[in-house]
Amino acid sequence: MDEVNRNRLEEFRQLRKEVRHSGEHLIVGIDIAKDRHHAFFGTTTGKTLLRRLVFSNDHEGFRRLLDHAEALGTQHGLNKVVYGMEPTANYHKPLGEYLISLGRTVVLVSGVTVKRNRESLDGRWDKHDVKDSANVANLISQGKCLYYEYPSAELRGLRGLLSLKRRLKKQEQGYRVRIRNHLIAQYYPEMDRDYEQLGAEGLSVVRWCLPASEIAQLDMEPFIERVTSRRIRREKRRRLEAVWEKARESIGCDGVPGLEHEAKVMVEGLRQIREMIKETEDKIQDLCKQFPEYRYVLTIPGFGPDVSSKVLGAIGDPDRFQNGKQVLKMGGLDLSADRSGKDSDRAIPEISKRGKADLRYALYQAALVATTSNKGFMRYYTRKLQKAGSKRKASR
Repeated sequence: MDEVNRNRLEEFRQLRKEVRHSGEHLIVGIDIAKDRHHAFFGTTTGKTLLRRLVFSNDHEGFRRLLDHAEALGTQHGLNKVVYGMEPTANYHKPLGEYLISLGRTVVLVSGVTVKRNRESLDGRWDKHDVKDSANVANLISQGKCLYYEYPSAELRGLRGLLSLKRRLKKQEQGYRVRIRNHLIAQYYPEMDRDYEQLGAEGLSVVRWCLPASEIAQLDMEPFIERVTSRRIRREKRRRLEAVWEKARESIGCDGVPGLEHEAKVMVEGLRQIREMIKETEDKIQDLCKQFPEYRYVLTIPGFGPDVSSKVLGAIGDPDRFQNGKQVLKMGGLDLSADRSGKDSDRAIPEISKRGKADLRYALYQAALVATTSNKGFMRYYTRKLQKAGSKRKASR
């Protein structure tokens, strides 16, 4: 962590300690939107200084916000200004980074906390931009805010590529589902059980040979030549022969106009998406190599290139955490239980499943691999399970 971010982190920790009883802080709560933001200006004691300021999402609007904050701070003798906002897609980032670049104090508030606190302010469930900005300011005055991480350019680039990969994976899954559940299930259902094992040849069958009645019109060798342009292993050839034989008695529907075009779009789209995923993964690995921690993370049992990149992207700068429990909480791996009522003593804690799902998934996959291949981790988790079992027996 560089000196600037280290100072920002110390200021944030000090702010959370002193803001509740401070008489020198001007709290600026901002409700983020795409084109125009709403700001509320108040004190930590709940006094409203300016109920509503609407400013545009551009440089002129940002300067307007700063001018109002400076004027109100001078007018009311508040020499410390805190800007707070709720993360909203990526719309908050230009404003947040602009304020940080000018040395201003910027914090975040959790979306879950904003939703729950909204009902406690006036007993209503109504959502309104003006009220939401006041809600954000109210949370900051209570110290219920989060550190605004301002990572390095490399880390931001890594997170952007990981986000792109997630979206590409979703698109890939969409193509796969439509090919199997719409094209194959309708026009050649018997091939479904062999489709995944056929790999690229299975896609070629969908692209060039649907419906099954078209395969039945071909001899075996012309069929195999049509769906493959390379030498194939004996096992795959046997599967293709089975596909050809089953086509003669297939219960698949007859072909319809437009089927050929749909198969072409689906198959070529899936292939293009997979090529983009491969290119993105290569870019991610090249970027990860710029992090000195990367080669050390790879030495942990269960941590391969994919898991390591996800963990690096999610955790970012580890110096902003004070202990390992904060990392577990960020990944939603912290334990929680409903300990109220007569059965409170017998409540079994479960992981909260809140926070960053990608980090939780990556750590789970790493633990799964480590516990099946590394003896040290096997013994460690065995002891953990034994302790958990003895605690459950003692509570009964």
